[in-house]
Amino acid sequence: MSDKKYHIYGVGNALVDVEIETTDEQLAKLSVEKGLMTLVDAERQSFLLDSLTGKQHKLSGGGSAANTIMALAQLGARCYYSCRIADDDSGNFFASDMRAAGVETNVHIDKGSHGVTGTCLVMVTPDAERTMNTNLGISAELSADQLIEAELAASEYLYIEGYLVSTPNSLDTAMKARELAAQHDVKVAMTFSDPAMVQFCGDGLKTVLGDGVDVLLCNETEAMGFTGRETLDDAADMLKERARILAITCGPEGSRIWDGDRWISVAAHTVKAVDTNGAGDLFAGAFLYGLTHGHDCETSARLASLGAATLVTHFGARLPPDGLSGVKQTILG
Repeated sequence: MSDKKYHIYGVGNALVDVEIETTDEQLAKLSVEKGLMTLVDAERQSFLLDSLTGKQHKLSGGGSAANTIMALAQLGARCYYSCRIADDDSGNFFASDMRAAGVETNVHIDKGSHGVTGTCLVMVTPDAERTMNTNLGISAELSADQLIEAELAASEYLYIEGYLVSTPNSLDTAMKARELAAQHDVKVAMTFSDPAMVQFCGDGLKTVLGDGVDVLLCNETEAMGFTGRETLDDAADMLKERARILAITCGPEGSRIWDGDRWISVAAHTVKAVDTNGAGDLFAGAFLYGLTHGHDCETSARLASLGAATLVTHFGARLPPDGLSGVKQTILG
């Protein structure tokens, strides 16, 4: 158990999710590439919102690292989150969401006086696949000014989302955060976040990954895309040289964990998935909760696996406030 002020200091985008049920046919008609996160401008996002005809779910806070931090907080971890929001309804919604979960943030001292808070249009098809079109808004202006050095220094881990490599400003911010972590002996955890980041921003991911991190999280598609290897075995062997602990999620095949000495396979749970949005984020949060609370990699991955399985049976990237209490009780007692 950590005696630091925070278990995790997260850095990432601040978004509000708009989730709509749709079909493969609608995605094709609207020229939306299924299964990926695509950056779009406000005009394109408005067009899609006007064009989609499926059921729309209620707004929710979003952002890859923000979802991970939310899961950590629900499990009982102490967390801080650095991000960028505007002084608008979406920004206030995001901030109140984090505050209600007990997450400390920089937004009370740094709220942009211009622009708009980022939004993410999440389109969910009947096979539970999520497709995201994101307008970053003011998140694209995330800078080192949003990093609070004293709070980062008081954390056990820095957590960086892969989406930060999509803009020069946020990439620089991720590198500055890594620099501060090194200065203050803070461990670093990182996620690749999305196959699109590997496909289109691979050099940025390599820059942030650098000589390696303490914990690296990705899925099998990202692992093979990043390494350029055609088999998961080869990709995993390459990636474990860049991380003290490596967690690769493989959908219904479970997850493969390198604990620094050996490979561990953790089975997935058989559930009827309706929406995979946020599953990787929650897996990361639960896995990091386990690591920061004295549990080994296998136990941490079992917690993460059940948490992610629980999430995908609901619509939305986050569970309700008490949504992880049963998961925690089941795995950790």
